[in-house]
Amino acid sequence: MDRLACYDCGETYAFGGAARCACGEPLWFDTDAAAFDWPDPSEPAGGVSLGRDTLWRYDSVLPATAPTGLAAAAGGTPLFRAPSIEPTDGPQIHLKVEGVNPTGSFKDRGTAVGICRVDGPVGTVSHGNMALSVAAHAAAAGRDAVILVAEDTPDARLAMIAQHDPHLFRVRGDYGRLYHDTLERDLGVAFLNSDAPLRVAGQKTVAYEICEAFAPDAPDAIVLPVSSGGQASGVWKALRELDGAGLLSSVPRIYLAQAARCDPIARAYRRGESRVEPVEGEPTAAVSINNADPPSGNRALAAVSETDGSVVSVAEEAMIDETERLAADAGVSVEPSCAVATAAVRELSASGELGSDDDVAVILTGSGYKYGAADAGDSSVREVDRLDVPDAVRDAVS
Repeated sequence: MDRLACYDCGETYAFGGAARCACGEPLWFDTDAAAFDWPDPSEPAGGVSLGRDTLWRYDSVLPATAPTGLAAAAGGTPLFRAPSIEPTDGPQIHLKVEGVNPTGSFKDRGTAVGICRVDGPVGTVSHGNMALSVAAHAAAAGRDAVILVAEDTPDARLAMIAQHDPHLFRVRGDYGRLYHDTLERDLGVAFLNSDAPLRVAGQKTVAYEICEAFAPDAPDAIVLPVSSGGQASGVWKALRELDGAGLLSSVPRIYLAQAARCDPIARAYRRGESRVEPVEGEPTAAVSINNADPPSGNRALAAVSETDGSVVSVAEEAMIDETERLAADAGVSVEPSCAVATAAVRELSASGELGSDDDVAVILTGSGYKYGAADAGDSSVREVDRLDVPDAVRDAVS
């Protein structure tokens, strides 16, 4: 599996050269999935016995072979229905909890495939989940990692990344331009950036898992946060492959969610355009999806268009409320960047775009635990003497 293709113009390239087409659009692996079928559930994933299935159960449609070690543990995340957060007369919500991946986010899927395919040092331009994932997987594989973070990256995030002992650089200047710089060619470092073909190949497996769980039926919709557009690209790629293999009863609609303070893809969608323009984003609690110039924004829009979905902008207050609701009512701690997805479901339900007959899979992309999602100082913590515990509990639950 060594050929890359442009989703837009169809031009193909050999893997190892350009990551973008001459037309300017990103590339992905040209996968022949026509003969693919769901793996035999009685067989361990890729010969790796971990006590649960992982993304490597789909290794026949991945550009890397099943590994051992940390990369072998990526994927295989739980999917469960969460009636406690379903809107009245709204859709059935099924949560895909990516926070149980090795470093707490969906980024482990792409990193695992990438680090198993390339040799030598690896790197990324990121100050969050992707940086942590690349640093950890490189450490586990005994490889050097080059992590380039923005000048204003909080010290708490740097500490999480630094524990894996990467080469960590805080970059002054126009950090956003680093994605466009020729770092890989000039430095001999394989950069596993947000929408790199290897990363998209790994991230498509989340949709494989969702659709296999629903088989022989399919969810009516898949809802997920969008930033660079890499994860949305992976979901769309998976649906195209599964549909081509005849494994979908119908193709799920793709709905994307952004924070209203930084929503370039949503703005393009509302304008009815197929090309995303950069925006001047505002500070938002959704730091992991705060991308004012998404490199795969056009491809994300194409995914929405082809599947008859839409893109939703979520207000800051609604996003924070949804973060708290997921923790209090569904028992799932997520970043605000994830909560935009279930907040979007709420809006789509209110508008009638999603109804009570719809089964909706919502991808919760990362755990809230590692970012201190809950602040005990802001909660209703009560001090109580030991002898007063029975009465206090009785009052609380009565």
